[in-house]
Amino acid sequence: MGIKETPFAANPHICIIGSLNIDFVTSTPRCPGPGETLTATSLSVTAGGKGGNQAVACGRASFTSKSNQNVAVSMIGAVGTDDVYYTTLLKPTLEHSGVSTSSIEESTDAQTGSASIIVEEAVGGENRILVVPGANHAGMMGDVAQIVTAVKRQSVPPSVIVLQGEIPRKTTLGLLEYFNGGVSATDRARVVFNPAPVFPEGISLAALRYTSVLIMNETEAVQMSRSIAGLPVSDCEQPTELDSLRPEQLAPRFHETAEVQIVLITLGAKGVYFSTRSGRRGTVPGVKVTKVVDTTAAGDTFVGYFSTALARFLASGLSLEEFDSEIQDAVEKANSAAARCVQRRGAMQSIPFAYDME
Repeated sequence: MGIKETPFAANPHICIIGSLNIDFVTSTPRCPGPGETLTATSLSVTAGGKGGNQAVACGRASFTSKSNQNVAVSMIGAVGTDDVYYTTLLKPTLEHSGVSTSSIEESTDAQTGSASIIVEEAVGGENRILVVPGANHAGMMGDVAQIVTAVKRQSVPPSVIVLQGEIPRKTTLGLLEYFNGGVSATDRARVVFNPAPVFPEGISLAALRYTSVLIMNETEAVQMSRSIAGLPVSDCEQPTELDSLRPEQLAPRFHETAEVQIVLITLGAKGVYFSTRSGRRGTVPGVKVTKVVDTTAAGDTFVGYFSTALARFLASGLSLEEFDSEIQDAVEKANSAAARCVQRRGAMQSIPFAYDME
């Protein structure tokens, strides 16, 4: 599988706004029970955070060869000042992946965010994660105006903004409303929103309205459906009809209620369901792999590869609605990259470069 070169009308640029973490990953045959101590298999310290992972995925997806990157990728986030993990691990990994780090704030108010990840080998590499937000919830990351200013300072205005759920909810809502609202022609970037994890308070309909691309897994799709219906995101005691709906039944709700143009629902090994407001829909089957080692960054890899395909398309001067003709191919490539990711350990280091996806 290669990347089709396109004569761009403008330089494509993706800006990822989100979290940066240091991941402490422990692999174990099984998870310990209450009060139990087990001997684990290994411990690794790696670069992570959903924002950082998605930035790396965008960057690596943009390399058509080891020496040619045809999409500019920048990261807006925050880390703790003088953090040795940032200078020796996070920053080099981002930059090696083609991501500009010039807009990352080194905060004096908080430490770099961290995630403790338990990878359970006995159940196919499924993971359990504990996150300490740190700088992801401090300083600039709590100020929409500062972030918008950082976006405007980019040498090339981004055509795609990628957002997730690991920065403050207030900031996420503000950024969604700002960019989805198209304050001015120069501010009109297309938003790819991956609401992971879904905020317990949900996402307001006003913020979600006019989002260009909404990417969720099956659980998140139900939670987001509850949210835009004005219901609690999670309420096991009061289940509703939404909890049992299939992806093809959930997706139209986002088109009709929030006027979202593209809805993607990832289904794990079963593949990906895609739907557009203009009527294109279908399911891309899952990619069979020999062995699933670690699923940590699979979803982020999918988001990054799809966002890069979208940025290339928009740079050709065509409209978002015209992306219907390319969406299945973009989903297939993103799904293949995610399948490659789950066969390797770790987060950022498991994400493949596009030139390795032949």
